[in-house]
Amino acid sequence: MLPSVLIQRLHVILRGRVQGVGFRHFVWKRATELALDGEVRNLADGAVEIVASGDAVALGRLLEMVRCGPSSARVVNVDAHYDSLSAPGPGFHVVE
Repeated sequence: MLPSVLIQRLHVILRGRVQGVGFRHFVWKRATELALDGEVRNLADGAVEIVASGDAVALGRLLEMVRCGPSSARVVNVDAHYDSLSAPGPGFHVVE
């Protein structure tokens, strides 16, 4: 019998110098490597939003990575919370 994998959803809003620095591609690459589903998008107020679902350990790793972001970014605020999963879509996407 295979162990069950706990699936959760992580919602993150990042503020600081997070747009125009390759942040969405950074998130997409890390989330894909961690086999997570979800999306990342720029918000009109200059923030970046991530909604990711998958294994709880992988989500924790993604959160650690995005707290710093790519070398050209400067994250000054991270608002993150976990909640229950509702119908995840397949794959991870950058929303243009």
